[in-house]
Amino acid sequence: MFVKSLEKFLFKQRAIVIGVFTAITLVLGYQASNIHLDASFNKNIPLNHEYMKTYVKHSDDFGGANSIYISVCDKNGDIFNPEFFESLKSVHDQLFFIPGVNRTLVSSLYSPSTRFIEVVEDGFAGGPVIPADFNADKAGLQKVKQNIEKAGLIGRMVADDYSCAMVSSQLLETNPETGEKLDSIALAQQLETEVREKFENDKISIHIIGFAKMIGDVASGAKDVVLFFAVAIVITALMVWIFIRSTVLTILPIACSIMAVIWQLGMLNSLGFGLDPMSILVPFLVFAIGVSHGVQMINSIGKRVHEGFSAKQACSASFCTLLIPGGIALMSDTVGFLTLLTIDIGIIKELAITASLGVAVIIFTNLFLMPVLASYIDFDKRFKALPADSHDHLWEKMSRVTKPKNTAIILVITALLYGFGWMKSQEMKIGDMKAGAPSLHEDSRYNQDTFLITDRYAISTDILKVIVEIHDDNLDDDIAYDCTSHATMDLIDQFQWRLSNVQGVQSAISLSTVAKVVNTGYNEGNLKWRSLPRNSSSLVQSTARIETSTGLLNRNCSVMPIILFLEDHKAETIERVISSIKAAKAEMETEQVKFLLASGAAGVMAATNEAVEAAQVPMLWYVYGAVIILCLISFRSVKATIAVVLPLFVVSTLAQALMTYLEIGLTVSTMPVIALGVGIGVDYGIYILSTMIGELRKGNTLTHSYFLALKERGSAVLFTGLTLAIGVSTWAFSALKFQVDMGVLLTFMFLVNMLGAVIILPALASVLWRKEK
Repeated sequence: MFVKSLEKFLFKQRAIVIGVFTAITLVLGYQASNIHLDASFNKNIPLNHEYMKTYVKHSDDFGGANSIYISVCDKNGDIFNPEFFESLKSVHDQLFFIPGVNRTLVSSLYSPSTRFIEVVEDGFAGGPVIPADFNADKAGLQKVKQNIEKAGLIGRMVADDYSCAMVSSQLLETNPETGEKLDSIALAQQLETEVREKFENDKISIHIIGFAKMIGDVASGAKDVVLFFAVAIVITALMVWIFIRSTVLTILPIACSIMAVIWQLGMLNSLGFGLDPMSILVPFLVFAIGVSHGVQMINSIGKRVHEGFSAKQACSASFCTLLIPGGIALMSDTVGFLTLLTIDIGIIKELAITASLGVAVIIFTNLFLMPVLASYIDFDKRFKALPADSHDHLWEKMSRVTKPKNTAIILVITALLYGFGWMKSQEMKIGDMKAGAPSLHEDSRYNQDTFLITDRYAISTDILKVIVEIHDDNLDDDIAYDCTSHATMDLIDQFQWRLSNVQGVQSAISLSTVAKVVNTGYNEGNLKWRSLPRNSSSLVQSTARIETSTGLLNRNCSVMPIILFLEDHKAETIERVISSIKAAKAEMETEQVKFLLASGAAGVMAATNEAVEAAQVPMLWYVYGAVIILCLISFRSVKATIAVVLPLFVVSTLAQALMTYLEIGLTVSTMPVIALGVGIGVDYGIYILSTMIGELRKGNTLTHSYFLALKERGSAVLFTGLTLAIGVSTWAFSALKFQVDMGVLLTFMFLVNMLGAVIILPALASVLWRKEK
């Protein structure tokens, strides 16, 4: 009754409806033109995770994880020449003045805090590694080299082979000049133009890594997404024309789907959101889903025209026929995407909003507006003359899957595939599977810079910090007591030693490490004395000169980090190290000394991996729960719901197995793909089954009902699955590795979900509706 009333209103006021949609599109189109790429470090981390609470609490004392590293290298392999030190100083100064860089933490050989200490006859001597009167002549360079060795900077601030030197700093969350959130993409561009392009020459090479630089490179590669979008539109348009053989009807679903994307981007900008480079593929998915529903509408209209309906009658009848199944399918998609809001990571929440908005507007652009626009089309004689039964022989063969023998074979194969997929999916790793930035290709400039820095320095940029907090009610906040306790320092030293022997830990450092070195110096440099003093006065002597700027202690020495340098940030490496830390923590932690996870870049990754792992199963429950509830409301049948949902579940499991095979870890950027795949796949099943059930209720046999469903919907389902798979398969040529991976996964989901709807679904129906055979 409601559908009929809505149909009468829409088709009686067609001009008003078109005018309203046009006005909305113009307004939202203007808003969409102002949307910008928006990337933030904090959006990518679970701020409410236990580790991140520790990270935020101590970030002022020990810095955050949003760092930038610039390795300045001499192409001849020897930094001790005037040209190199001039370039190094220039890079240091340039980085210092870039807005958003934490200037107090800019570190290099030219930093005043970069000092050396040595044992001399009269006690200790020391000073800046590069003295104030430094002159880059032979004597001056030799002096700096000696100071570097005395300060123990080889492998940390200077490459093992003296070919490079490091300039590093941490980034602020806000730009101090504007007071606004730091634009990581703009900062990455500044690093390119004001550092790399300015100082790289035939003698000096510049290598830059860090979250901001990685996001900048991803954003640069993401610009090609527009090209792939255009290619996908052309491919889709060509395929639609081959399917329909009508230029006007080809343009219609394409135009309405593009309109849905414009509405989506316009509303995002109106709500104050930007478009994150990691979710820039979502508009294409909205376009793809829109085309899928648009082709169903055009196909239905064509069928009515073949039956002798006028254009307006055909469009009106198609609207009434498809509003409920199409609306339920799109509502399932929307609610399924909204369930991603339960995952407490900013970028996934934004993706949920982006995807759900886009899918929701398809209900209006493709189910409401499209039939109204199509009602004005004068269908030519050639279109009307196309035989309505041209594919009946194919549909007749496909309908045989409902025969008992064929059903048994299909369900056995499906069960075997599911069993295989489930076993492989258990091997899927949580986190990155490869070194470097997984979003970029291995041969990208960013990853090559990462590999060079990892290879030439003894420490890595994958840092994990265990924060040691001392809790003692007798301590005075203004006096440093904890460094004077041998028991406390020895416990930290044992904890560090245990972790430094874990596979995947390259090296480790803490206040106890430096204290032992200083104690050696107080004893004529004899290595036999490289141990922690057992009395408080000696401990004070060993730690008093260690400044808070080293990042090894806070103001009153009540908090001290143990810094672990990991070989890489692969999922298995982080998981192994975190497990070892938890085991050591359980054995060694006391009421006074607490070992807290975690800070540093690898600590953030560990928290993110745990958040993703914790959210993985609930997310699937929420997505499938939403689909099940809407299917029950739509079909009012448990059997129908099982027939739609079960193939989706099999395909989701096989997609996880494919991720394992392709070495794609479950991360912030890949986890939503499973939910998106369910949303895309449910459409096929709902369209096929809604027609089947309608025919069953008329008294047809199940086999004939499926034949009629294929006749009505089969062409559109097969066409959209194939067309969209071809469209995303072009992503194999993308400059972004994660887009290549998404292209493979989506191609798989488009095709296999389509096959599940036309093969597994009717086979299940044959079992569920046995009496109707």
